[in-house]
Amino acid sequence: MFNTHDIMETLKMIDHQKLDVRTITMGISLFNCVTDDEKLLCSRVYNRIARQAENLVKVGQSIEREFGVPIVNKRISVTPAALISGGIKHPEKLALALDSAAKETGVDFIGGYSALVHKAMTEADERLIRSIPEALATTDVVCSSINIGSTRAGINMDAVALMGQIVKQTAARTADKDGLGCAKLVVFCNAVEDNPFMAGAFHGPGEGDCAVSVGVSGPGVVKVALEKPRPSSSPPSRSPAWASWWPWRPVGGSTCPSASWICPWRRPRRWATAWRRSWRRWVWSAAAPTAPLRPWRCSTTQSRRAA
Repeated sequence: MFNTHDIMETLKMIDHQKLDVRTITMGISLFNCVTDDEKLLCSRVYNRIARQAENLVKVGQSIEREFGVPIVNKRISVTPAALISGGIKHPEKLALALDSAAKETGVDFIGGYSALVHKAMTEADERLIRSIPEALATTDVVCSSINIGSTRAGINMDAVALMGQIVKQTAARTADKDGLGCAKLVVFCNAVEDNPFMAGAFHGPGEGDCAVSVGVSGPGVVKVALEKPRPSSSPPSRSPAWASWWPWRPVGGSTCPSASWICPWRRPRRWATAWRRSWRRWVWSAAAPTAPLRPWRCSTTQSRRAA
């Protein structure tokens, strides 16, 4: 049973702390679609995505209604296209199939028009990379990513030089859309094996046939944290307890500033130190019992008196 406190906390998290499910991403393996027939490959890819993600958006909307937590984006990631398009000559047609399947399912984006070339490029990798400007200019929701280096393998400088040209060509091809193609293109170093986050999403080769990843409220939490007032960087005041009623206040409004030449109690003066010492001696001498003084008798004194 939910109590009133739990309900109010949930409403506060949604309204004030911007709690939401940022995205649900369905990863789909396309290895079973591989063929060297261009039309057959595009058909298999379309059917595979449309069948697997048929209810993704519908289920996401039902979860929103049931729990009252908004799900901002619904997305799909697929196996890197370079791994399944080695037998075709025009990989941009595969991008069109991905775009059509994504629109059929109603998702916001589909990622996986990707290649992993951190060590070297195959002919299929290079063909796909060179087709990126055309693919991103002729599609609406397809995202692309290229991994060009890793800590272990180093940096593929041929891929770096090629991607520099591809980024410029993509910006030119999508200039009428404010260069939107470049916003859907990611160049990686040290790409992870499986990435559900756009625009660099792809379904890793080590994953199963299908997987769903959920991302919770990253930008919303950061926004709320930035809007909160920041604590003062100045150290806390070390004023004594009686400083609240002390009649004197230094310039600037602080009871006890850090500058020792302003605040008289921050650093004792020589006269104050001497006064404290004399006061202590007087207190202890008054408190100690006084004994009558007795003359000090010694052999010299007795001999003088006898003489």
